[in-house]
Amino acid sequence: MWSAGRGGAAGPALLGLLLAFLVPGGGAAKTGTGLVTCGSVLKLLNTHHRVRLHSHDIKYGSGSGQQSVTGVEASDDANSYWRIRGGSEGGCPRGFPVRCGQAVRLTHVLTGKNLHTHHFPSPLSNNQEVSAFGEDGEGDDLDLWTVRCSGKHWEREAAVRFQHVGTSVFLSVTGEQYGNPIRGQHEVHGMPSANTHNTWKAMEGIFIKPSVEPSAGHDEL
Repeated sequence: MWSAGRGGAAGPALLGLLLAFLVPGGGAAKTGTGLVTCGSVLKLLNTHHRVRLHSHDIKYGSGSGQQSVTGVEASDDANSYWRIRGGSEGGCPRGFPVRCGQAVRLTHVLTGKNLHTHHFPSPLSNNQEVSAFGEDGEGDDLDLWTVRCSGKHWEREAAVRFQHVGTSVFLSVTGEQYGNPIRGQHEVHGMPSANTHNTWKAMEGIFIKPSVEPSAGHDEL
């Protein structure tokens, strides 16, 4: 049995207010190429299954019972926006490019919970459950994900992976779909190895303009 939480009625209106606060005086770009920066709000597309990372105020009926995370095909769903943040000790100043190999938190904009995983089985594939956890952007150490990409910084046009700091799994989709009450949405889970199911690309969003000039360099994806 799935359970729906309270709140979330503000929907797109709340998102619009947040984006207005995030973007003072031309400090962001909505389209084009460039770098993903700390503080940016964006949607993430799984490049193999063509679904966007999504959450909502509906809890898993098994496993942890925390807020569910899924993949959706729609490009215009406000529940698919995530904000890029550093860990609880900082390390991701607003407007600074996200480095390949840097640990970040992905905070769901409309519910304030962080992308999270832990040693619970996922409901459909029996991989590792991925949930949204915390309150007002504050959770625990299991909210940290390392950005795995080629080059020095996370480029908006490039495919990247997210590897969980605490358990080493990769944020993945393998095609399983839920029934009611979230019929057609895809299971998102953690997998132990890097493969075609766990590459993601930055899509729609508000990207805070870089506050420093990035240096050249290369790292492995």
